[in-house]
Amino acid sequence: MPDRAPLPPLVPLNNDTLERLLQAIPFARLLGIGATTGDDGKIVARMPYADHLIGNPRLPALHGGTIGAFLEMTAIAQLLADMAGPGMPKTIDITIDYLRSGRPRDTFARAIVAKHGRRVANVRVEAWQDDPTRPIATAHGHFMLPETPDAAPEA
Repeated sequence: MPDRAPLPPLVPLNNDTLERLLQAIPFARLLGIGATTGDDGKIVARMPYADHLIGNPRLPALHGGTIGAFLEMTAIAQLLADMAGPGMPKTIDITIDYLRSGRPRDTFARAIVAKHGRRVANVRVEAWQDDPTRPIATAHGHFMLPETPDAAPEA
């Protein structure tokens, strides 16, 4: 087996590196997604309103796909903030519950990592607009975590 390239040094995920990471994802750029990290290490993501995010112009309401993608990217950003090593979590599955129409205004989200194992993480995410106690959508997902160099192979 050929030698692997050395892993890049770890870069702490602060507000600047988080913003650069999100800007490197074309779909996140299209949606305008940004995020900040609080002192508690929790991510608060923001998807600013834009006309191209509307799915139903009669209501008007945000497209469900944009809300779902926003929730998934928020979960991944939180996992990246929690990880001790390099790599990108990969979505195994995600379930979105749409609770009410997303109106034409900025949308926010916060993820809670319910279980962070060695190989898989379980994450819940809530998105809201005006009031965090009135979410417009929630998500529950499982994510495969990158292998850490010191992890023993599973039999």
